[in-house]
This record gives sequence, structure tokens and C-alpha cells, in this order.
Amino acid sequence: MKDCIFCKILSGEIPSKKVFEDDLCYAFYDLDPQAPTHFLVIPKEHIASAAEVTDNNSAIVGHCFAAIAKIARELGLESYRVVSNCGEQAGQSVFHLHFHVLAGRDMTWPPG
Repeated sequence: MKDCIFCKILSGEIPSKKVFEDDLCYAFYDLDPQAPTHFLVIPKEHIASAAEVTDNNSAIVGHCFAAIAKIARELGLESYRVVSNCGEQAGQSVFHLHFHVLAGRDMTWPPG
């Protein structure tokens, strides 16, 4: 998708600080971190949001969560929060499915 900032990060048009990459997903540190550790995991396939997950692409989502667990272990994270906003009212500002992984501070509930 040509106007998607995350697709531009994947293509190398926009630089990012890579945390992890494989054939299906890419992880990079957030430019405006909301916790001492804050990275994003995105599928390489453009999926606009969780609302567009289907039986045909759901394995990619599972793979993203496996990548999150692997990265968390490698970073020594014992506790972390995974967030995916779906739609503008929920706070989604980039319409490419992504998972925020936040750690290193107490997380309050309910959020927001």
C-alpha cells in the first residue's frame, strides 16, 4: 500500500530501529515510547486492522504473537502488555495491523 507508513518502513523508504525480522513480520522500536521498552510488531502483509483478520490471514497474526513471545524472552521481559487498536475511536492512527509491546513500568487498568 503506497501511502502506508508501515509499508514504507518495510520497504526501507522510512528508517526504523529494527528489533526482529523474519519472512512474515517485522518488529521495531516506537518513535514515541510510552514505556521504557516499547516496540511494534507488524505483519509484512498489509492488513489494515484486526477487523480485517480472516481465516485466510489469521495464521500471520498467530505468527506475530509467537514473534512477540520470542522477542520478549530475548529482551528478558518478564511482564509486558500487547495492544492493538482497531479503528480511529480506539486510537488507531496507522491503518496497518500492528501490535504495541510495552514493558518496564506498571501498567494501569483500565487503560486510556
